[in-house]
Amino acid sequence: MVTPQPPVPWLSIVGIGEDGPDALSPAARALVDQAEVLIGGDRHLAMLPADDTRRRIPWPSPLRALVETIESLKPRRVCVLATGDPFCFGIGTTLARRIPLDEMVVVPGVSARTLVCSRLGWPQHTTRLLTLHGRPLALLEPHLQPGARLIVLSEDATTPAAIAARLTERGFGPSTMTVLERMGGPAEHRLDGRADAWAHAPGEDFNTVAVTVTAGPDVRPLSTLAGLPDDAFSHDGRMTKREVRAVTLAALAPNPGELLWDVGAGCGSVAVEWMRSHELNRAIAVEPKPERRAMIAGNAERLGTPGLNIVDGAAPAALSGLEPPDAVFIGGGASEPGVIEACWAALKPGGRLVANTVTLESEAVLLAKHAEMGGELVRIAVERATPVGPYRGWRPLMPVTQWRIAKPYGAAK
Repeated sequence: MVTPQPPVPWLSIVGIGEDGPDALSPAARALVDQAEVLIGGDRHLAMLPADDTRRRIPWPSPLRALVETIESLKPRRVCVLATGDPFCFGIGTTLARRIPLDEMVVVPGVSARTLVCSRLGWPQHTTRLLTLHGRPLALLEPHLQPGARLIVLSEDATTPAAIAARLTERGFGPSTMTVLERMGGPAEHRLDGRADAWAHAPGEDFNTVAVTVTAGPDVRPLSTLAGLPDDAFSHDGRMTKREVRAVTLAALAPNPGELLWDVGAGCGSVAVEWMRSHELNRAIAVEPKPERRAMIAGNAERLGTPGLNIVDGAAPAALSGLEPPDAVFIGGGASEPGVIEACWAALKPGGRLVANTVTLESEAVLLAKHAEMGGELVRIAVERATPVGPYRGWRPLMPVTQWRIAKPYGAAK
């Protein structure tokens, strides 16, 4: 029997720093020298000798076109020059989705995170890394907690001032910022200051921002744990209240990278908190009313989950064609025919379904489903202290009936 030979790597990805090709290891330099085609940003390609006549391809826009270009070059030897570590918010992640790893060789360089920590004396495990390159500024929001050390990969020269303005607007003006431009090369430059006094003019597009988050005297930091205050959200009164929301998120049990369907999303509070629990979590909010979809979008932007997918429509029809979820929350419409059945059919094995209701009609549906399918039934009753004349008394919220059920791992999809 003939043993199949492994593929011959034809693609190399080499991390290169501001110190240029001369600082590459011998192995990395050999990959660059042996390549027939070189691909990189304008800054990377400008580091190569002027008399190098090999074909050069700069990053296209949109970047997804690059993958198709690279695939069309196989089996020619192709070398992609990347900034630092190609798998740290880099091109390596994009290419690995389409090209098998055994067809490529990757030699990473020093990441921006490593360089920042070496400049500021920060232990890496105490930092949070995020990128605003091609992404909205709202992604800062879940990380605005006193004492957090943020390392932010910038979009361009305007990013530091935008970060400073956002921090100041949100009450974190005393936060200290350090901007490190063109780290690792002869043109490296550093700027320091407070967010609320940031007066530096835009400098280099290639920069990284380090932030030590400090709260102002009147700020109310928001946790990433479930149960944000109700007034953290824009809403019309029809929302899953704080105490019930915390219990609901605990029952949904978010794990990193999972997808939630928030069906009858209202103001989107459950979907937003699901996504805030981990940066890899995703959610789809299904809501038929336009004024509520507008509230969902505003809450998502303000609370740091701008990637929340908002779907116009009512269940079950609006659920057709959506990516199968790892968890489903039915906050509205549980009594509508076919809603629970459609959600259960789409739910992945091992997934969790949680349905809340305050109406007798929907409660009857949940009681029947519990009798048919099992799971747990819970009644959640909350009372809040409110003024009663010159005194205070307990005012009950409407009790919530909650049905929870998990789909067995061995269940058919």
